[in-house]
Amino acid sequence: MAGRLPKLSTLVLLCLCAAALLATSSTASGRVGARTALAAPLGGVNIAGVAGNVPLSLADKEIARAHALHAKLVRTEVSWSALEPSGRGKVEPRALAFLDRLVSDAAARGIGVIAIAYSTPCWASSAPASLLRKCVPGRSAAANAWPPREPSAYAAFVAYLAARYGTRLAAIEVWNEPDQANEAYFAGPEKPQHYAAMLRAAYPAIKQANPNVKVLAGSLVGSNGVFLRALYAAGIKGYYDGLAVHFYTLTLGALRAIHETQLANGDNTPLWLDEFGWSSCWPKQKIQQEQGCVSPKIQATDITNLYRSLARTPYVAAAVLYKLQDSEQEDFGVFNTKGARKPAFAAFARVLANPFGSPTPVTLSLSRRHGGVLAKGEGPVGDYLQLEAFQGKVLRYRALFTLNRFNRYAIPLPQVLGTSGLTVRVYQYWQGSGKDAERSI
Repeated sequence: MAGRLPKLSTLVLLCLCAAALLATSSTASGRVGARTALAAPLGGVNIAGVAGNVPLSLADKEIARAHALHAKLVRTEVSWSALEPSGRGKVEPRALAFLDRLVSDAAARGIGVIAIAYSTPCWASSAPASLLRKCVPGRSAAANAWPPREPSAYAAFVAYLAARYGTRLAAIEVWNEPDQANEAYFAGPEKPQHYAAMLRAAYPAIKQANPNVKVLAGSLVGSNGVFLRALYAAGIKGYYDGLAVHFYTLTLGALRAIHETQLANGDNTPLWLDEFGWSSCWPKQKIQQEQGCVSPKIQATDITNLYRSLARTPYVAAAVLYKLQDSEQEDFGVFNTKGARKPAFAAFARVLANPFGSPTPVTLSLSRRHGGVLAKGEGPVGDYLQLEAFQGKVLRYRALFTLNRFNRYAIPLPQVLGTSGLTVRVYQYWQGSGKDAERSI
């Protein structure tokens, strides 16, 4: 993720997010819930990335902490520009030593490593000359975000990783967030075409080096399917073992939407949700990295509920939290900047050890206020909720909404419905109408 978070949209702070309607007849709602799976997705955490000036002891520390969390995966940035700053095959020894240590430590603990291979070295970048003149080998620069001039150069690099580490790598993730609007990681024109060319070169090179190393494509932040459909049109199918996605807002709804895009295009490869999370920056901040801040307690609750919601979802292969430790700019970690455990640590460790518990149920209370009825309650994070109001057996009102940052809602019903003789139910789409909360007034 490289210091900035991918975003779908700013967290919705008001309860109502979509249209509500007055209905004249009863309509049954289709149930959309998690499917039964034989095993929960592999759980893990994003950790520190590879750089030339990072002490080896940090690798030991990161893996020890991940093991304490019961993580089966760690995801780390493997910067091509840091490992081969001066030319093809000219590997920087300190950066390589750190990666060697990290992979070795992880293997000893039974933890797989997802290596995000991205960041084009100056010598390989397709950036304009004006940016290349400012590009210094070994230092981060705007030119590093541009794809390589020759996809074969990138293919040679990821093949080197596959040959060196083999299946101690859980997967090699081909680049980071090519559809990110800020172009922090993938810049320039014709992004789907350039990304597809890189992927088509990388996949056979990795498989030739070690056929058992998994290849992750996508690394997508958008769930509307627009960029993914463009990738399909550019010929990516058949060149990956899983599709990586980074969803922070309405994570469950985003997973469902992108999976539907996959199926509509004949793609049933598993999803790897290898970035998601919540920042415990409330109340010192309201928004951080375009995401709504939550309290440390809510962060812990959200982590628990999201993992439990995903536990029986067969099309999700992995769920990797962002991230292990806070930084000066971000509070998404389960450790704070001083290394102390936050409430999220204990919650995360528990749910990774036992992911099959039930998420927090949807709650509902009704009260009369200002000549109408107010529906209030709470629910689990991650998806849209639906409210339905009945008079007798007749559906009179429906509202689609999201929870606020504290997982609460408050919806005033239209006064035309009156203040008595109403039955109201609320359910989360992911859990389905069989998990609804219902009250009458």
